[in-house]
Amino acid sequence: MKRKSFETDECPVARSLEAVGDAWSMLIVRQAFAGDRRFGEFQTSLGVAKNILTVRLRKLVALGVLEQVTPENGGAYHEYALTEKGRGLYLVLMAIRQWGEGCGGPADWVLVDRRDRKPVMPLAFYAHDGRELSVNDTELIPAEEVR
Repeated sequence: MKRKSFETDECPVARSLEAVGDAWSMLIVRQAFAGDRRFGEFQTSLGVAKNILTVRLRKLVALGVLEQVTPENGGAYHEYALTEKGRGLYLVLMAIRQWGEGCGGPADWVLVDRRDRKPVMPLAFYAHDGRELSVNDTELIPAEEVR
């Protein structure tokens, strides 16, 4: 049975999950942020089968998350680079990471500020006046109701 596509769904969460909602796609994007650019680098770092990696890379390119680029050294093989759309997934990945750190054991890596090498503050939502908001302080309402 073929899975329903959410590509044209009204909900931005559903549309986003259609684009990058499988684990391999998000792990490929994670590795792109970590510096992987070549097919072999993604395969080695992720341990993913070549056929799965091929399909996911093609989809991420088609969606504009990654783009194929010519290597700086002029090599025969192309590389993959994050697009602006792909770089927009950074906060998403860090939010997932933050959630995972709260649900499991210690992490092998710590996200730090490059300038002073201190850990960054957890992601949070803030009101227009600067108050930090919890899930109990927020709600989704129709866009036309926002003043």
